[in-house]
Amino acid sequence: MNTPTPPFQPFPRWDDSRTAALDEPGLLLYRSNLLGSDLRITNYGGGNTSAKVWQRDPLTGQQVEVLWVKGSGGDVGSMKLDGFSTLYMDKLRALKGLYRGLAQEDEMVAYLPHCTFNLNGRAASIDTPLHSSLPYAHVDHMHPDAVIAIAAMEHSEALTKKVFEGTVGWMPWLRPGYELGQQLAAYDAAHPGLRGIVLGGHGLFSWGDTSKACFENTVDLIERAQSWLAQERAARQVKVFGGACVDTLAVADRDTTLARVLPVLRGLAAQGVPKLLHLNTSPEVLEFVNSVELEPLAALGTSCPDHFLRTKIRPLVVPEAVYRLDGDALKQALDGLLTGYRADYGAYYERNKRPTSPPLRDPNPVVILLPRIGMVTIAKDKATARIAGEFYVNAINVMREANAVDRYVGLPEQEAFDIEYWLLEEAKLQRMPKPKPLVGKVGLVTGGAGGIGQAIARRFLAEGGCVVLADIDEEALATVTADLSRAHGADHVRGVRCDVTDEASVIAAFDRAAIEFGGVDILVSNAGIASAAPIEDTTLALWNRNQSILATGYFLVGREAFRQMKTQGTGGAIVMIASKNGMVASNQATAYCAAKAAEIQLSRSFALEGAPLGIRSNVVNPDAVIRGSKIWTGKWSEERAAANKIGEDDLEAFYRDRSMLKRSVFPEDIAEAAYFFAAEHLSAKSTGNILNVDAGNLAAFTR
Repeated sequence: MNTPTPPFQPFPRWDDSRTAALDEPGLLLYRSNLLGSDLRITNYGGGNTSAKVWQRDPLTGQQVEVLWVKGSGGDVGSMKLDGFSTLYMDKLRALKGLYRGLAQEDEMVAYLPHCTFNLNGRAASIDTPLHSSLPYAHVDHMHPDAVIAIAAMEHSEALTKKVFEGTVGWMPWLRPGYELGQQLAAYDAAHPGLRGIVLGGHGLFSWGDTSKACFENTVDLIERAQSWLAQERAARQVKVFGGACVDTLAVADRDTTLARVLPVLRGLAAQGVPKLLHLNTSPEVLEFVNSVELEPLAALGTSCPDHFLRTKIRPLVVPEAVYRLDGDALKQALDGLLTGYRADYGAYYERNKRPTSPPLRDPNPVVILLPRIGMVTIAKDKATARIAGEFYVNAINVMREANAVDRYVGLPEQEAFDIEYWLLEEAKLQRMPKPKPLVGKVGLVTGGAGGIGQAIARRFLAEGGCVVLADIDEEALATVTADLSRAHGADHVRGVRCDVTDEASVIAAFDRAAIEFGGVDILVSNAGIASAAPIEDTTLALWNRNQSILATGYFLVGREAFRQMKTQGTGGAIVMIASKNGMVASNQATAYCAAKAAEIQLSRSFALEGAPLGIRSNVVNPDAVIRGSKIWTGKWSEERAAANKIGEDDLEAFYRDRSMLKRSVFPEDIAEAAYFFAAEHLSAKSTGNILNVDAGNLAAFTR
C-alpha cells in the first residue's frame, strides 16, 4: 500500500485485535465507523457502506443473501447496527424486471420496503440500488476530498486513468438512483479487474471480498489520489487559489468585528425563523477567503451533491468594506447583500424548476465568507450550521486541488437544482419531526454553575435550545459545562467566566455568545448571593456587595442582553430570578431584600422599553430553594437558621411547613417558571409580570 506524502496525517488503520470476534454485520459496522472517523474520507452523513451477508430467513429457516447497507439519513462515522437497512438480495435483483427507464426511476424507491428482511424499520436510502447492483460482497461509496478533486476537474476521465494507472474506472455525472446502479453494474462488467469507479463530480465506489480488504482498498485509493495531487502541486509550483491578496485579521480585531456584525447578520437572515451561526477560522478556510480567486471560485458553486444539499450551490461573500461599517450603515449594507442573494436564488429557482418541483425554500445563504476573518454558516440549529461548514471545507479542498492541477468544474446548474429540489429529498424533509420549541434559540444564564442555573440550562436544552453558562466560579463552570455537553451535545453548550459586577466582563460574555452562536435570545439573570444581619450590624461593605451583585449586576447583564436583542431585531425574553424577599421583607436581611426589590423594578423598566421591540421582561420569585442551591452552602444557611431560632438541619422543613401548600421548592420548579417566560408559544403576551414559585406565601402575593 502507498504511504501518504508528508506532511499528511496517516489515515485510520484496521485493527485486527478489535475485529477478531465480530460477525459480518459487526465487521461492516466497524468498517463504517472507521471510514467515517476521518473527514478526508467522507463528510458527516455522506457516503455509504454495504455487505452482502448470508443469514437464516426467519420465515423459511433457509440461508438467504441479505444486503446490509447504510440506511437513509445515517452517518457512517457514528451509526450503530440499527442504522443499516437489511434487504433480500433476490428481491432486489427481481426489481430489474419492474424498471421502466430513467424517466420513471424514482418510482423504484417505493419498491424497496417490499424487499425488507426481518421487518427492519430502517428506511433504505436512494443509494441502495448502487450497492445491490454491484456483484461484490463488500462495497464502499465515499466522498473523499482528494478523489472528488479529480472527479471535478475538466479532464477528469483522463486524469483518473493516469492517477490510478487504469485500475479505477470513470463514469460521467449521473444523479444517484436506480439508473446509476444499472450503469455501474454494466460498466464494471465491461471492465473486469477494476478496484473501483470514480463518478464524475461525485465520489468513489470501491470494493473487496472481505470487510477488511474493502476498507484497505478504499483507503489505499484515497491515499494514491492525495499523494498524486500533492506531487503534482509541488511540481507545478502553483500558488494556491492564485495566492493571498489580504492578510488575516489579528484575533482581537477579528472577535471585535464578529461581535458587532454577527447579531445583525443573524437577525437579518432569520426572517421569522430563528437561526444559529457557526464560525470556522481553520487554515483551509482562511487560505480561501484571503485569496485572489475567492470571488470567481465561489461563484462556480460546489460539485458533490452532498456538499450543495447542505451549503446551497453558492455562498455569499461579504466584502471587508461592508463588515467594517457600524450601526445603521452596517445593517443597511448587509441587508442589501442578503436581498441580492435572495433575489439571485429566486431567479435560480425560476430558471430551473420543473412542473413537479417543490415550492421555493429558504432563499437565504447558508455559507457566508468574510475575507480576513473566515467562514460563517447559518442554519436552523448549531449542529446543522457546523456540519454545513464542514461540507464547505470539503468543497474548498476540492477546489484547491482541482485548480492546482487542472481546472475546477462545478456541477451544471440544472443538475444541481434537480438534486436540491428532488422530490425524494423533499419527502425526506417532510418526514422530519417538528422542531422543539427552543430550536434556534440561545439562552444566557448567569450563575449558570449553581443549582438553579443548572436546572434552567437543562430545561432549555431539553427543549432544543442552546445555552451559554456564565459564572464567576471557573472550576464549577468547567465541570457543569462538560457535564451538560456530554448529556446534550457539545454544539449546544458553552461556558464563559463572567463577573456580573464588572462591566467589561459582562460585555465580553455577550460578545462571546455572539461569536459562538450569533447572539442571545433569552437572558436568565440568576447570579446571586444571600446575606443576613440586623440593620445595626449591616455594614456598608455588606450593603454594597448585595447592591453590586443583585442590583448593578442584574442591570449590567440586562442592559447588554437588551442591546444585543435590539441589534438582532427579532425580539427576546429577559427573565430575572428575584425572590419572595423582593415582595415582602424578611427579618434581618435588609441588604438582600432591598437589592431583590430593585431587581423587580428593573425588570419592569426593561419591559416598558422593550415592548416596542418585542423584548419581554418578567420576574420569577423563588422562596427557600434549599436543596441544590449554592447560596445555602455558606453562612446564609447558618444566618437564616439563627434568625428563625432553629437548627440548620431543620431549615427545609421549616420553610416547607410555613408555606400555604406545605411543599418544598426545588431548582427544577424555578426552571419550569423560567422556561414559561422564555418560550414564545407559552408566554408571548406576557411582559412586566411576576410569577411566585414559593408554594404559597400570603404576604408575597402580588398586588
